Amino acid sequence: MLDALSRRLFLGLAGSRRLKEIASRYGMRGSRGVARRFIGGRNVNEAIEAARQLERSGLLHTFNYLGEHVRSREAAEAATIAYLWVIESVSLAGMNCNLSVKLTQLGLELDPGLCRDNLKRILTHTDAQRCFVRVDMEGSPLVDATLDAVAAMRAAGYRHLGVVLQSALRRTPDDLARVTELGLPVRLVKGAYKEPPDVAYPDKRDVDRAFVQLTDTLLDTGVHPAFATHDPRMIRAVRAAADVRGLGPDRFEFQMLYGVRRDLQAALEARGHAVRIYLPFGGDWFPYFMRRLAERPANVLFVARSLLHEQLGDQRGYEE
Repeated sequence: MLDALSRRLFLGLAGSRRLKEIASRYGMRGSRGVARRFIGGRNVNEAIEAARQLERSGLLHTFNYLGEHVRSREAAEAATIAYLWVIESVSLAGMNCNLSVKLTQLGLELDPGLCRDNLKRILTHTDAQRCFVRVDMEGSPLVDATLDAVAAMRAAGYRHLGVVLQSALRRTPDDLARVTELGLPVRLVKGAYKEPPDVAYPDKRDVDRAFVQLTDTLLDTGVHPAFATHDPRMIRAVRAAADVRGLGPDRFEFQMLYGVRRDLQAALEARGHAVRIYLPFGGDWFPYFMRRLAERPANVLFVARSLLHEQLGDQRGYEE
């Protein structure tokens, strides 16, 4: 019950513009800002350095330039240009380029046509660089528009493209059938948005059960599926389902968030699994950060400890 109340609280706070303004002044301040545990940097150069550190640990990465729900065509244009710059910067750094993009950052809520044009610009550039783009899934009212945009890009011939689906949503089995028919790689997540009970399962056990069922389908019919979870039970379920089918670690990958469950990341990598880290960066970090707090109480404890250390002027590094 406490976890559910905490989740609702932080998901509600994620939409507070006033709190976002206040937090943005301090959360990424210096090397000790509380958001830095989960955010790879303030700019692409800092994110590239964070990615190099992940690579030294044997981990893969996907860059995400933070931002969502833009309010003007100019903001959508700026985000598109920023992603083009990310692609160039990562390529010049000699790294494999893997991106995650939210379509509301490209103008989906302003004009779906504008969003598709911006997404096409990014995909044209990534195809030239052989860079993979994963379109993130946002709240349930945006699912149809997101899938329609992705399907249109696939029909236009773009191949280095994938999408995200959420096990919390009741509609996802049908959506999975649609994207599988299109040949789109899927990242399966539980879901981190506040949704009404007629749209999403309110009980965590049902969300988990759906995740396992969707895992079975993805391993049977999916294209190199990715399972994004920090839940050891879900990880065991994925590995068991793969073993039953005789599928090796090269047939799928696990994905986790930057700064979350580093112990699990290292353990899976040590067992030969591909582990890709979602590496967000940029100034618009607050909504993303609040969703991370909503997902796991341990994240809240980490932030509280960080704030206490900063208040006391503690110069020691934070514990994992």
